[in-house]
Amino acid sequence: MTSGLDLVERMLQGDQLALARLITLVENGSSLVPEIMRQTYPKTGRAHSVGLTGPPGAGKSSLADRLTGLMRREGASVGIVAIDPSSPYSGGAVLGDRIRMQGHALDQDVFIRSMATRGNLGGLARATSEVVKLLDAFGKAWILIESVGVGQTELQIATTADTTIVILTPESGDTIQMLKAGLLEVADIFVVNKADRPGADGLTSELTLTVHLHRDGTKVSDGPDWEVPVIATKAHEGAGVTALFEAIRRHRAALVESGALERRRTTRRRREFEEIVVQEIRDLVLQRVERDQRLARVVEEVASGRLDPYSAVAGLLASLSISS
Repeated sequence: MTSGLDLVERMLQGDQLALARLITLVENGSSLVPEIMRQTYPKTGRAHSVGLTGPPGAGKSSLADRLTGLMRREGASVGIVAIDPSSPYSGGAVLGDRIRMQGHALDQDVFIRSMATRGNLGGLARATSEVVKLLDAFGKAWILIESVGVGQTELQIATTADTTIVILTPESGDTIQMLKAGLLEVADIFVVNKADRPGADGLTSELTLTVHLHRDGTKVSDGPDWEVPVIATKAHEGAGVTALFEAIRRHRAALVESGALERRRTTRRRREFEEIVVQEIRDLVLQRVERDQRLARVVEEVASGRLDPYSAVAGLLASLSISS
């Protein structure tokens, strides 16, 4: 049986099958994941990741497909992580964005992977960041991350991608309401897709004015000198996609020149560390509760209302030699 380390070695030599198997191990939460990521980590940091988020039906897959075509024309290799809703029966991805990107299916320099959310909130699958690292280590120059499109609250992508694109359509509704939900804070680029539909010009103008006023009214000390552009596109025709790609490259250059790219990645690494610590402690506690009948009785006392949860947690952490 091929070990995780063997798969990593094969992946780093350009074996796409090994890459696909590693992604499957990561998605399934294999016990090999820590060792896989430990061996992969030194090879990461070269790719630029681009997140595409927005309401369902905004055209995220079509734009990803068009952007991939432009990137490939320049000779750059591309990885695509397409997050789909989970099937309530199998837990697998139900939409399959690969179907909408068949134009690149035979291109050896394009790797497309659909992932199911598996109940994870925020618009991404739980293992998305690990999969992005694998694609980075594999040598992809660009990594496109397409969120599931659950609505206005899927802001997790902004903490995963280097550049975040928020895609809206004329049917997206009241712009100000969407901006209240946080999209203004996470967007590095706004796209008004399906720009041939009624209301597109008004939405584009309103967004342009809003982001300009927001930039004048706020100062982001650790960010680049960057006013969020608003770009109108018609993804089904390819119109406006070249301008979008140019904006992505300008944003990447602004991040590098200002040092904001490394600051963003530093914040991301710190957040990942904290998330891993929390997950490991959670697993440790649950395993201890399953094995220790005394702790199991404490859980029952909390559930029945005989013991308050704060006292129970304090006692549990003391038993694990963890205290504040």
